[in-house]
Amino acid sequence: MDLPKFLLGDNTDYSDNIFIIHTEFPRFIINLIDDEIEWFEDFQGEDQEQLENEVAVLIGLASEFYDREMERYKEE
Repeated sequence: MDLPKFLLGDNTDYSDNIFIIHTEFPRFIINLIDDEIEWFEDFQGEDQEQLENEVAVLIGLASEFYDREMERYKEE
């Protein structure tokens, strides 16, 4: 199955939150309201350093994805 890099997540129990799921390595869910990240990977040693270098970029890409999706919903 070919998955998109990002998915929007929604849950009525957390109606004030905006979740973006990153499906590629490193896999995570970010809550765009407070930038809290839940990682699906276990990082150690070199992986931790690589992760720290990529976090800002991944958060930026997740935010751009969300903005693009919201613009598309407005156009419909």
